Amino acid sequence: IGKVLEETYLRWMQYKDNCMKTISQEPPGEGLLCNRTFDRYACWPDTPAGSTSNVSCPYYLPWFHKVSQGVVRRVCQTDGRWLQEGGHVWRDISQCEEEQEVTSQEELMVSFRMLYTVGYSLSLSTLTMALLILLSFRKLYCTRNYIHANLFLSFILRAVSVIVKDTLLEHHWGRQIMQQADLHHMLSHQAAIGCRIAQVVMQYCVLANHFWFFGEAVYLHSVLIGSVFINHNKHLPYICLGWGTPLLFVLPWVLVKLLKENKECWALNQNMNYWWIIRLPILLASVINLLIFMKILKVILSKLRASNQNGYPDYKLRLAKATLTLIPLFGVHEVIFVFATDEQTTGLLRHVKVFFTLFLNSFQGFLVSVLYCYTNKEVKGVNLVVWKKNRPPVELNA
Repeated sequence: IGKVLEETYLRWMQYKDNCMKTISQEPPGEGLLCNRTFDRYACWPDTPAGSTSNVSCPYYLPWFHKVSQGVVRRVCQTDGRWLQEGGHVWRDISQCEEEQEVTSQEELMVSFRMLYTVGYSLSLSTLTMALLILLSFRKLYCTRNYIHANLFLSFILRAVSVIVKDTLLEHHWGRQIMQQADLHHMLSHQAAIGCRIAQVVMQYCVLANHFWFFGEAVYLHSVLIGSVFINHNKHLPYICLGWGTPLLFVLPWVLVKLLKENKECWALNQNMNYWWIIRLPILLASVINLLIFMKILKVILSKLRASNQNGYPDYKLRLAKATLTLIPLFGVHEVIFVFATDEQTTGLLRHVKVFFTLFLNSFQGFLVSVLYCYTNKEVKGVNLVVWKKNRPPVELNA
């Protein structure tokens, strides 16, 4: 919306300047005329009294290619004045208007937005409760659940940032334009500061979300296969990975936006090469996650065979179960669509990609909270103990 609005405004300024130049340079007409003028919509020449003036639809209209053969009309009355209606000069712009029919694609985009809004809202509520559960019971304090809690928090921040970003974008571009000053304000850098900050925060939260899931994979690898991030402070390396690494990519992206694409709310990517600053680390984290999971899968299969022979399950298998359940849900779509980028996909393929991306991204938090908290035997065991302690005593009647 912002790009279309700004381009339309620039073309309108060019149209206005050309019109004013023509009005000032053309010699005066003869006889009784309605004076040449620019009415902020079209450029009108001197028109003889008692006639109708037809001019081409103005070329600054975003849909001009659809109405290039149309005309806008004004009527010059016999007294040499433009026909007025309701206190304003009458004009017929019916041939220059865009058809207001809602296309199936627009309906689809509205449906997609409703889909991910519901997904993020559901994830936000379930994740918040799951995070409170993990933080409420001391028996759940350990490195594994510490990583889970940070993963929950990253999902919560991601959901909040997406909802806030959409709200600010809608507020920014949904303002009513009453006069030219309103348009100047809407296109100014000051008016876009809020939605730009929301855009930056959202990109940081998305990256942090991916890197905290990467941290889950690294921790699982360290438990089942090898020592990774072994340190006196077990939490610090994961904090640096999950919350620190995204800054290495978000800050350069912000700098590039400021220097190269400092327009509107930074929601559009005119040069898709700059977008790879954000896209590439997400893709790399997803690919590495899949490689780690494939390696872990081999270990788990061997342990399953061993545990079946010994007659008792390995506790590490229980640890891996929830994480491995999420393999098809995290990062797979990033890898599948690596060669189907936004600038290359069109038609049905683009709609399929958008649907799966929005669906998985928005509902991931809900699935994580269910698998890591609500169906977790350790969490259910703690809740059962608390319930038994707080259960009122049963009175037996003699």
